Amino acid sequence: MDNKKEVKLSWDDFRLLGDPTQVPETEEASKSLVNPAREELRIHLDKKQRGGKEVTLIRGYKGSEDELESLGKLLKTKCGVGGTVKDGEIILQGNHRDKVLKILLEMGYKNTKKAGG
Repeated sequence: MDNKKEVKLSWDDFRLLGDPTQVPETEEASKSLVNPAREELRIHLDKKQRGGKEVTLIRGYKGSEDELESLGKLLKTKCGVGGTVKDGEIILQGNHRDKVLKILLEMGYKNTKKAGG
């Protein structure tokens, strides 16, 4: 009832497989992610055309749209608020400038500053 086939591998077989620590990078992994230290992000507080409600805007991100989406999702989660990513900016509901600044500086976005009043 034991239909398992015994497999014997020689050292030559292992050598043909190659060293797993020196596997070439895939195309996705080789795409360079944006260096956070070079990003010049500005954190604005805005309430124009929003019915008097304040929102926190993060502008100046130069990476891909997917990376901007993931950064927006992370900030919304850490601040515990709603928001969106559109037109190259992250919009968070409410005034969270200090919290966002602290989070971004901890993530390595060294050129991040508050903008406006």
